[in-house]
Amino acid sequence: MKTTTRLEHINVTVSDPDKTAAMLSELFDWSIRWSGASIENGYTVHVGDEQQYIALYKPEIKPETANKSYLMVNGLNHIAIVVEDLTAIEHKVIELGYKPFSHGNYEPGKRFYFRDENNIEFELVSYN
Repeated sequence: MKTTTRLEHINVTVSDPDKTAAMLSELFDWSIRWSGASIENGYTVHVGDEQQYIALYKPEIKPETANKSYLMVNGLNHIAIVVEDLTAIEHKVIELGYKPFSHGNYEPGKRFYFRDENNIEFELVSYN
């Protein structure tokens, strides 16, 4: 019997959960689902839609910055988000001051990447 599964959320550490949530809300028309106190005396903001979200966590102490996630066990390499209009999203990314890179057009879709101020790499992909 095959079951249906989906990714509900991911949880990443950022320097400013409110700032990152505002950026993601602007880009993807998402909203804040919840915010408040969390583990290790930290603060978390859940931003997304009714189906899924990204939990943006900041611990009480200043978090360290990973230099090369692709070379670390437990490293977050990127977060991929499917969008309908890749060109429109790219314009928003640029307007918000981020620099798109590694544009690709290969199966199963078109994509590009950008890094935010936390050095988190986002992959934006369209299957249209």
